[in-house]
Amino acid sequence: MSRKAGTRERRGPTQRQLRAGEVIRHAMAEILARGEVHDAVIEAHLITVPEVRMSPDLRMATVYVMPLGGHDAQTVVEALARNQRYLRGEIARRVNLKFAPDIRFRIDERFEEAERIEKLLRTPAVQRDLGEAGKDEAE
Repeated sequence: MSRKAGTRERRGPTQRQLRAGEVIRHAMAEILARGEVHDAVIEAHLITVPEVRMSPDLRMATVYVMPLGGHDAQTVVEALARNQRYLRGEIARRVNLKFAPDIRFRIDERFEEAERIEKLLRTPAVQRDLGEAGKDEAE
């Protein structure tokens, strides 16, 4: 497949999207850490914000969250969604963007995926294969 001169394939978020997402992530983490959202569910959990993904036009922010320990994740996401208007307003005050993005919340499943891979790597079959690969390299 040929590409025309001057055109560029998009393979991921732009620097602008990454920068805006990181600024919003910091603002969201600060709001949650200071307990500025007065909701019983949110106040009862320590919530991490590992990532914020921005749409290409920067008008939608998908905030990935995980309560410490992973307990009640769906309940926490629902509580954050209930307080979305307040959170959007706070982010608009703190972040210098042309438009305050709409916010949606998702559970960050990377921790679960990493744990699943760790368990898989510890299985006897994988350990056996890794041991055989190490012997082959040593010879």
